[in-house]
Amino acid sequence: MDWISNFENLKFNLISLSIRNNSGEEIDPDSAFTQWKDCILQIRKARKTVFFIGNGASASMASHISADLAKNAHIRTEVFSDLSLITAIANDLSYAEVFAEPLRRRMTEGDMLVAISSSGKSPNILRGVQEARRLKGIVVTLSSMDPNNLLRTQGFLNFFVPAVSYGIAETCHMAILHYWMDLVVASIE
Repeated sequence: MDWISNFENLKFNLISLSIRNNSGEEIDPDSAFTQWKDCILQIRKARKTVFFIGNGASASMASHISADLAKNAHIRTEVFSDLSLITAIANDLSYAEVFAEPLRRRMTEGDMLVAISSSGKSPNILRGVQEARRLKGIVVTLSSMDPNNLLRTQGFLNFFVPAVSYGIAETCHMAILHYWMDLVVASIE
């Protein structure tokens, strides 16, 4: 694929962004981003925490956006990227618990979990989301690949791009996260 074709593929996937609420109803992007921004501003005001989870490149995105949101919007954020924590939980419990277990100990009602998964099928992401919901956290999901993936039905907002490759999915997810963060920062300046 040449550069222009790759760019057109990326453009198609971003234009095809689908956002559903927890009832499965489609929401237009501007309304969804406004809801997400307004929610995060309430979290900031209440001094609650935003947790980010992901695997691989999605873990890098989680860490990147967590740092930017803390630095630029002065919002409490947390990621579970400590290698000792991850390996201890994976070894002693299971890899499926690497996000659920720390959320059990740190998340409180009204905190937010942003779950990023290209496939929307990662057991550790799904367990983390399940735990966040049990704790009455606010869940936002980003997924791609399979439009029927389990993650896509778990959040108060569920962002889905129809990408079939990880590179396009991850690039779209990063664009979504940066756009949201820029809206938040512009609202507090």
